[in-house]
Amino acid sequence: MTLDEGTKQRIDNELADNEVVLFMKGTPVFPMCGFSAASVQMLSRLGARFKGVNVLEDPAVREGIKAYSDWPTVPQLYVKGEFVGGCDIMKEMFVSGELSDYLTEQGVELDPAA
Repeated sequence: MTLDEGTKQRIDNELADNEVVLFMKGTPVFPMCGFSAASVQMLSRLGARFKGVNVLEDPAVREGIKAYSDWPTVPQLYVKGEFVGGCDIMKEMFVSGELSDYLTEQGVELDPAA
C-alpha cells in the first residue's frame, strides 16, 4: 500500500473540511458493501452528519486510505481528523453507547430524530 503526496493531500483536505468522514464503498445513499451499509446505518441512527467518500471512484484513494490509517479495510471512520476505526469497531462502540458518547465528546452535534 502506497500513499502518494497528491492522494495524501486529498485525504487531508476531506478530513479538514468535514467533522465526520466515512471512507466507504459506495455512497451514503447507495452503499456498495454490507460493511459500508452498516456503518452508514449506525451514523444515521445516531443522527450524525457525515461526509461519505466513495473509494470505488478512485483507486488511489481506495489504496491510499489504507496506508494513511495503517488499517487494511474500508470503511473507515474519522472524527475531527482522527481515525476511529472500521465497521467492527464502530459496531462495538455503537452497541455499548460509546460511539454516541465519543461523537458528543468531540463536539459533533447529533440529531437522532433526523
